[in-house]
Amino acid sequence: MIEYDFEGKENAITAEHLRNGQTCKVVGFGQSMTPILKPGQPVICKPVTEDTELKKNDIVLCKVKGNYYLHKISAIKNGVSYQISNNHGHINGTITRSNIFGIVVEIL
Repeated sequence: MIEYDFEGKENAITAEHLRNGQTCKVVGFGQSMTPILKPGQPVICKPVTEDTELKKNDIVLCKVKGNYYLHKISAIKNGVSYQISNNHGHINGTITRSNIFGIVVEIL
């Protein structure tokens, strides 16, 4: 398992730790990412920096319309806008990179 600095949930506190460069263990909740992630299943997130390559189907900790999610990037437009969806095809919205805090590097 990858070492981490902070353990938290899908929220602003965890996003702030990622923003500050800390690797985080994040516990998601809900059914929206099944079967990839089960409710309460922890993941390790690395901070997203300007050098982080983001690709379609990456699972990220992001903020969409005021809510924090561990969700998938379902589309990228011009390398500047990112469509965020759950694993069942529901689109939550489109955000910029500044609202993507962490990328999942390990599912525990």
